[in-house]
Amino acid sequence: MEHIAALLFVVGCSSTMTDCRELQVPVSVFETEQACTAERPFALGDLQGQAPHIVGKCLTVDPALEDDYDRIAWNVRPDGTLVASLEVSGMLVALNSVRPEKDYLKQQ
Repeated sequence: MEHIAALLFVVGCSSTMTDCRELQVPVSVFETEQACTAERPFALGDLQGQAPHIVGKCLTVDPALEDDYDRIAWNVRPDGTLVASLEVSGMLVALNSVRPEKDYLKQQ
């Protein structure tokens, strides 16, 4: 099984940088951060024309949390800087609110 060390996250924004959305890239996960960094300019170039401003960032993946990450928190600043991080939103708790009726044994 291959481990993921980095995720390429790309965002396209309007010319005023006020309306931004995630953009899909053909390859978004990498075994090394260096591979992600090397691919980033090519991926951004391939997406030219999909938005006036395109920014991307390689996000480090902690191998211990690889299966737990469930969201990307991101923001694009007015100067075009992408701030993004992988996050674990919290613990999921399962609860069964239906309690079975107790089956009391009657003493005879």
